[in-house]
Amino acid sequence: MNTKTIVAVAAILIVLGAGYALARPAQGGFWNNMMGGYGYGNGMMGNGGMMGNHVPGSGMMAGYGNGMMGAGGMMGNHVPGSGMMGGYGNGTMGIGMMGGYGNQCGAYAADNGANSNPITIDEAKKSVEQYLTTTGNNDLELAEVIQFDNHFYAGIKEKSTDKYAFELIVNKYTGAVGPEMGPNMMWNTKYGHMNIGETETTVTKEQAIENAQEYLDNALPGTKVSDADTFYGYFTMEVTKDGKIYGMLSVNSNTGAVWYHRWHGTFVKLLEVE
Repeated sequence: MNTKTIVAVAAILIVLGAGYALARPAQGGFWNNMMGGYGYGNGMMGNGGMMGNHVPGSGMMAGYGNGMMGAGGMMGNHVPGSGMMGGYGNGTMGIGMMGGYGNQCGAYAADNGANSNPITIDEAKKSVEQYLTTTGNNDLELAEVIQFDNHFYAGIKEKSTDKYAFELIVNKYTGAVGPEMGPNMMWNTKYGHMNIGETETTVTKEQAIENAQEYLDNALPGTKVSDADTFYGYFTMEVTKDGKIYGMLSVNSNTGAVWYHRWHGTFVKLLEVE
């Protein structure tokens, strides 16, 4: 299929999707139907929709699933697979839009390579610090490492602003480091795929927490959020249940949309870096 044909097909799909989104019964308004929302599979451009696909499935432009621009599709490839234009990439700070995988896919790889035992959280911390050294950006520092049963999560801050820069995943067997999928790639306006510079924040931290809790009350009753870390373009929060970390989610600082991180697995341990 040549480029002109692909563009034509994409245009038709967008028009059809828009008509479908606007014709649907309202469930939270236009933005929840067409562009996203809090649920899984709401709308044309939101979770599981034509262009969003924030949970596994098929979509046109994003997510993990198979679609024209999604993982395994033409342009997305946000998890291991094949695609035309990249995946995790080797752009800004290793989270660029158009590059190849490099070491990033290894962060999510399920096999244990040559190692038979998982690494420790301290070894994961060391891997992240070595990764940050390779970026050449001396303004970045590690803020925390969270161990889940699927992998390690790391939050990275800017020293000069005390604002969170981006999020990383560490393979629990090999120590391979790469950018976290989801909001870190698609909502991060400075370090992610949508590297458009800092935009105006229309959703406050307090509003983001309210949106997150509303989502959790419907999707995961009994879970809570109490605080949020501020990133460029979104907030990320730890979800707790019975006083313990249960998972993580993010809220877009422009639209208020909620994106739950379903890839971590069960919480094991937290290491805060001072």
